[in-house]
Amino acid sequence: MSVTTPPAHPQHILVVDDDEEIVALASRYFGMHGFRVSGAGNGTAMRRIIAGEAIDLVLLDLGLPGEDGLDLTRYLRAAWRGPVIIVTGRGESVDRVVGLELGADDYVTKPFDLRELLARVRSVLRRAGHPGVPAAPGQGIVHFAGFRLDVASRRLVDGDERPVDLTTGEYELLRIFLERPNRVLSRDDLVSLLHGRQAGPYDRAIDVQVGRLRRKIESDPAHPEIIKSVRSAGYLFAARLERT
Repeated sequence: MSVTTPPAHPQHILVVDDDEEIVALASRYFGMHGFRVSGAGNGTAMRRIIAGEAIDLVLLDLGLPGEDGLDLTRYLRAAWRGPVIIVTGRGESVDRVVGLELGADDYVTKPFDLRELLARVRSVLRRAGHPGVPAAPGQGIVHFAGFRLDVASRRLVDGDERPVDLTTGEYELLRIFLERPNRVLSRDDLVSLLHGRQAGPYDRAIDVQVGRLRRKIESDPAHPEIIKSVRSAGYLFAARLERT
């Protein structure tokens, strides 16, 4: 019987949830799959761990007492650069959308299946380019609409050489468009490419993420010229590309 040797430096997940049973369950399950897991029951504990340890991903419950998950999402996006997956109840669709607007990289709905949660975590870490997780193919420099993207470093600058700060999800969405210029991508296409799953019938999370990216690269996000909407079809990346 073969035994899997755990990695020397396992990826470290922080589970922020006031339900101790969920933290314990996630710790056992992710530990079995080679991850290190820490738990925090509130924002104070989360901040202390983030400040003192190297965390690769935060799994953040929105339904926390006191300082809720949306406030903590704002904090993480302002003070920390790693990926965030938000956890919502089935009746919290509005909060889920707000969480994505604030910069979360993905979401899961309670009650969740641990196998699906593991797949989501691995997908987000892969997109984040974590050491030990295969990076997306393609290197070099891409120029479009006055912007320059260094694919290897994931650094985007505008025409005045000012850096454009992208979250992991925003970078990956931009990469998907850059690899498929002048092609209409439906919501289902984008959700599948970005999250590795199918979109639900009322799932508009991808629209939120496209809107977030537009606000960072369009001169007028209300009338986009780079990422255009195609009525009843999806989105199209219309800017001319140059690769060096």
